[in-house]
Amino acid sequence: MPQIDSWLNSTSWQEVARRTAEWAIHALPAVLLILVLALVLLKALRFLCRRMEVSLMRRARCGDAKTVREIEKHSEALLHLFRTSGRVVIGITVSLLLLGQIGVDVAPLLVAVGVAGLTVGLGAQELVRDVISGFFLLLESHVRVGDVVIVDGTGGLVEHIGLRTLTLRDESGVVHIFQNGKIGSLANTTREWSAMVFDVGVATREDVDKVMRVMREVAHELEEDRRYKANIVEPPEVLGVESFDDRAVIVRARIKTQPAEQWQIGREYRRRLKKAFDAHGIEMPSPHRRLSWGEASPPVKVNVRASSGVSDRANGARMDEAGVQA
Repeated sequence: MPQIDSWLNSTSWQEVARRTAEWAIHALPAVLLILVLALVLLKALRFLCRRMEVSLMRRARCGDAKTVREIEKHSEALLHLFRTSGRVVIGITVSLLLLGQIGVDVAPLLVAVGVAGLTVGLGAQELVRDVISGFFLLLESHVRVGDVVIVDGTGGLVEHIGLRTLTLRDESGVVHIFQNGKIGSLANTTREWSAMVFDVGVATREDVDKVMRVMREVAHELEEDRRYKANIVEPPEVLGVESFDDRAVIVRARIKTQPAEQWQIGREYRRRLKKAFDAHGIEMPSPHRRLSWGEASPPVKVNVRASSGVSDRANGARMDEAGVQA
């Protein structure tokens, strides 16, 4: 404080005003130029983002509905990342230039910021790892908002993708939050297209060729239905006999659908297939056993006749008497 008082006493107000005017004459144009440059850069960033969005939408219009949805998901995440990163870089650069114009030595400041960043990086390695993982997750477009994914065994709808966390909501409405750096396995069930696989079990005595023909007919009817035709990507496939077990023959089929439409298509196909099996008399395995003695032997009819209550009580009384006499 004594130094400031002595400086004020030794420097006249006219001298202060003169020095301020000299600084304004020399530095003010540079400051204005920096601010104008910052506005131009922000305008350029906005223009580039808009051009990128238009280019992606033009590319999407050349494809089908599936391509449009995929590009919209990817462009939204990518543009948000590009816009945010550009604003941060422009803000830091303009701040350093302004500090240099007002007489602040930027070099020590940069060194101090670098040391502070290194210290924070060493102390927050987990945070840095999450941010880097989130950056590449967005850049490489492994998962997008609206996808149905399975993260480390937990499945759900992707509601948010950030640089630090990934947010899922499962079928029960429970929200699960995962740190990007700790994601061990990620399975995307709605990337470009989805599929529903059916393992249909029929009784071992059924004609497999007939079963496969009925399955193809039901799949073709489902594909031709205008309510579901737009959501089926390719003609359904009946792949054939997949396996045997002790009471059934397993026939496998597959239907490729638009992303996230496989469950609705699967439910409708199962409903129609059950009705078609009933109409054609095709038996599906049930938890009962059938006994037979060769192909030529007719089934054995077993009648079980229950004893009357009076006879049961009489038999019980005779047994009691026999026990007493013994």
